Amino acid sequence: MTTTYAALLRGINVGGNRKVPMAALRTLLEGLGHDGVRTYLQSGQAVFSAGHGDEGSLARELTVAIEKQFGFAVDVIVRDHAYLEAVAAACPFPAADLEAKQLHVTYFSAPVDADRFAGIDQAAFLPEEFRLGDRALYLYAPDGLGRSKLAEQLSRPRTNKGLIATTRNWNTVMKLVEMTQA
Repeated sequence: MTTTYAALLRGINVGGNRKVPMAALRTLLEGLGHDGVRTYLQSGQAVFSAGHGDEGSLARELTVAIEKQFGFAVDVIVRDHAYLEAVAAACPFPAADLEAKQLHVTYFSAPVDADRFAGIDQAAFLPEEFRLGDRALYLYAPDGLGRSKLAEQLSRPRTNKGLIATTRNWNTVMKLVEMTQA
């Protein structure tokens, strides 16, 4: 039985030397034996079906293959359709009433608890807000991610120590749910 997954690559094609052409990424995933490979945008989303492995082993496999192919390490999170759909359904903010640039999900490589974020005074950043979910953080940033002071705090290395964390806007969250639907 095959499962459809999304691979979320962190920090590629956004400047600098970490370029991963989407056509090359599709070829790489196909070379690893995956089917139905598609990419979305240039910022590091790929969808594929696999009949072996789990999210962790598939992420490690892709991480190693990318470093071998392109010569640099890329953090990768792999999640299946059921997880992506559950994250979208559990959104604590009124997604239908917001612009996609106002709502983001940060996907984490492992579960996180509120203690990790205890040092952040949420009231100081209002009207920006965040809420934790299952290996995810929901961020409401009314002026967008690029202007968000709260996003700066949330992405500090001490906050995310020991984790892979990668953020997607709401349009991408919903598109990945759609693309991974079997």
